[in-house]
Amino acid sequence: MLEARGLPTVVIALVLPQVEKSRPPRALMVPFMLGRPLGEPNDAPFQRRVLTQALGLLERTDGKVILEDFPDDNPSWVDRPDWVPSVALIAPGSGPPWRSAFAAELARVLPVWDRFKSRFGHTTVGLAGLAPTQWPGFVEEFIEDGLPTLPLHHTPALALRFLVDDIKALYGEAVQADGDTPSARQIDGWFWRQTVAGQMLIALRAIALASPNSALKTVGGRFFVPTPYLPT
Repeated sequence: MLEARGLPTVVIALVLPQVEKSRPPRALMVPFMLGRPLGEPNDAPFQRRVLTQALGLLERTDGKVILEDFPDDNPSWVDRPDWVPSVALIAPGSGPPWRSAFAAELARVLPVWDRFKSRFGHTTVGLAGLAPTQWPGFVEEFIEDGLPTLPLHHTPALALRFLVDDIKALYGEAVQADGDTPSARQIDGWFWRQTVAGQMLIALRAIALASPNSALKTVGGRFFVPTPYLPT
């Protein structure tokens, strides 16, 4: 509809099968992780390169479907060999009770998260509209077969989805409170393999998939845990 009305469009794409199926008029395929179509954060020159190449496709007139590959991976996608997480945590246990373990870990993480906010002046946490100190109790309601909602999200599926997003965001921010920024791969590996919260979200995913609530089953399967960190 946009193109038919004379408004040229371009897509920055990360999943080739989706582009092949939807066939947008112009698409730039990029080799970055999902959620980071311009590459790693805080690398403005590289992000500008991606945008410039994508916008350059608007000048092309050589086909009904133009698909171009971005030639380089992001140079910021490099593990920092000397990186030490800003949060000192106790090794996660093997399972429930999740509420007490998550609450104890969160108590260690929150002061470090405050340092992140002071350092960078912002946070992406807040989608759920629930204070972090209330997260352990809210999660426990789901684990005990409850279906709680939130004022901002009137269905259990949306409430839990955005709470999961907030948990991942808070931990991901806290771990960057000090020193140089690690790669996204290092942050993910730390969260999913070394924290109670990561193990708890894996357990929540299993609970959601087993739920008779179809919406909860859908969001749990699609949005809680990245594929590389699913249990084998």
